[in-house]
Amino acid sequence: MTDIARNGSSAPAPARRNRSLLEVDDRTRRRNAAEARFKLMGSIAVIIGLLALVGLLTSILLNGMSSFRQTYVSLEVYLDPAKLDKDGSGNLEKIAKVTTFGYKPLIQKAMVATVAANGVDDQGLKAKKIADMISPEAPATIRDYVLANPDKIGETVRFDLLAGGRIDGYYKGRVTMETAALDRNVSPEQLRIADALRDAGVLDTRFNWAFFTAPDASDTRPEAAGLGVAILGSAYMMLVVLVLALPLGVAASIYLEEFAPQNWFTDLIEVNISNLAAVPSIVFGILGLAVFINYAGLPQSAPIVGGLVLTLMTLPTIIIATRAALKAVPPSIREAALGVGASKMQTVFHHVLPLAMPGILTGAIIGLAQALGETAPLLLIGMVAFVREYPAAPPEGLFDPASALPVQIYNWTTRGDPAFVERASGAIIVLLVFLLIMNILAIILRRRFERRW
Repeated sequence: MTDIARNGSSAPAPARRNRSLLEVDDRTRRRNAAEARFKLMGSIAVIIGLLALVGLLTSILLNGMSSFRQTYVSLEVYLDPAKLDKDGSGNLEKIAKVTTFGYKPLIQKAMVATVAANGVDDQGLKAKKIADMISPEAPATIRDYVLANPDKIGETVRFDLLAGGRIDGYYKGRVTMETAALDRNVSPEQLRIADALRDAGVLDTRFNWAFFTAPDASDTRPEAAGLGVAILGSAYMMLVVLVLALPLGVAASIYLEEFAPQNWFTDLIEVNISNLAAVPSIVFGILGLAVFINYAGLPQSAPIVGGLVLTLMTLPTIIIATRAALKAVPPSIREAALGVGASKMQTVFHHVLPLAMPGILTGAIIGLAQALGETAPLLLIGMVAFVREYPAAPPEGLFDPASALPVQIYNWTTRGDPAFVERASGAIIVLLVFLLIMNILAIILRRRFERRW
């Protein structure tokens, strides 16, 4: 070997450092730090979301739980024949001619007598002001009782009547002595009388079953407002959606997924189904107004129209969920069924469909839950109307005027009295409970029918 070979002009290559896989270098540290930052940001996002949810639910519960309690006044009311049955004939038609104004003197007299009988100081108030502590709904309550029991005229009957909205608000924290001094609808003297009557056991606050059964009330009677008509209207609409959307959606999904040829026409249908799922719900309301009301002549504010609109809105959701459930069935199931001689129809309905049933039911219930909470399309078809009468039983009741839970919530939030805000929060709780039940039912059905392979 020559010296030139040993001492060539080219510089020798640097010696390579042998690194261990267990040794953490700068690049690994930076990568680990970036991963830790990402995890931290994800955790912070989850915590913020949970805090926002807890704050929302806490606000709803604090404002709405009081709507499930109501203040009542127990009164012994004398059903004076001189006021209710002047000729003493007992003719129900003549008794029915006595309006609620004819019952107000009876309530006023009973209220003054109750205050005096319990030794309560009347605070210098006139009889009318003392009677104003009772809800304006009370005359209608007594009138309905008299019409149902005309033989009770001439007797003294005990009634549990709604207290006025301000009196009820006093025991729920909405009204104080300070605010009452500035309120023309209630006075501190009335609140002191209410406290004395409560101590005497005449006035008490208890669970409000009427909140679930009573119809809506006017702006002057928030204490009498209930969800009865809205719950029935929502139930009727969900019945229409269930009867129409579920079979149509499942049938369309089975055809598109299992039987339809793959061509441009089916591709166009699939694209349109996906687009319909993203269309704003108010667009379906405009469609329902134009087609079902203006063209078909169906009545406004009827559950049948609301159900048809919600059916159109729910169909894409059910179709997409059902097709996903059918795709999740392994192809080997189809191949095995066809291999033993089953027809295409038998393969689908005897093997594929039962295995896809958990996903189909889950999608259907989620679609129904989404429809239950929709408001915008129902507003456009007139379901925001003030409805006091209960719809009849189906099928006639499907064409009667009704309201819906989300629309009733919207309606109450637009009213000025704070008691309606309380009612709206209580209705939100009821709606959330229904949605929670439907989602729990979806989970149970999925677990019940789920098969693993």
